[in-house]
Amino acid sequence: MKSFFNSKLFERYGELNDCKSEVLDAFDHLVSSFDKNGKLLVMGNGGSSADAEHISGELVKGFLLSRELSNEQRKRFDKVDSKLADNLQNGLPCISLGVSHSLISAFSNDLNWEYAFAQQVHVLANDNDIVLGISTSGNSKNIVNAMLVAKAKGLKTIALTGSSGGALSEIVDCCIKVPRAITHEVQELHLPVYHAICIELEEHYFGSK
Repeated sequence: MKSFFNSKLFERYGELNDCKSEVLDAFDHLVSSFDKNGKLLVMGNGGSSADAEHISGELVKGFLLSRELSNEQRKRFDKVDSKLADNLQNGLPCISLGVSHSLISAFSNDLNWEYAFAQQVHVLANDNDIVLGISTSGNSKNIVNAMLVAKAKGLKTIALTGSSGGALSEIVDCCIKVPRAITHEVQELHLPVYHAICIELEEHYFGSK
């Protein structure tokens, strides 16, 4: 595939050309998953957890496009309530694992916090789903363990990290290593990467054909 990125990400952020191939691979993996009715499970810690929620927000609802329902969808909803179709948008299924506060705190208290995300991947992930972990160091233990579970389940995996890639780079199918090492600088480059991917996914699925 790899014929995308009209968003001009690599023109606006020239240093990201260092990880261009991996960004394109991540897009292809996501399309392959969504084409098979898979969903995205995304996770991170701290600011990276906020990024995970940000990604979910851009995929589940409209980002730059309105994503209007089809006539067939509208008819189905109109049978129940004529207001539904006017107040819904199409989207791509994405779950941010970090928002399950009660589950995470209970699991961390009763068992081991390092496996809280792994537990969610074990229970929530189905065939054709894809797992994305965000870690500036690439070494976050709870994300590494979740990726190992994803690998055991045969799922495609993507990591968004800093320049070293850390332990995640040895596990995942695709590791996007932005060329910075300091935490806040890594996060500053993570945002344009996932924004661009979300924009291109939206155009791919909901743009004019």
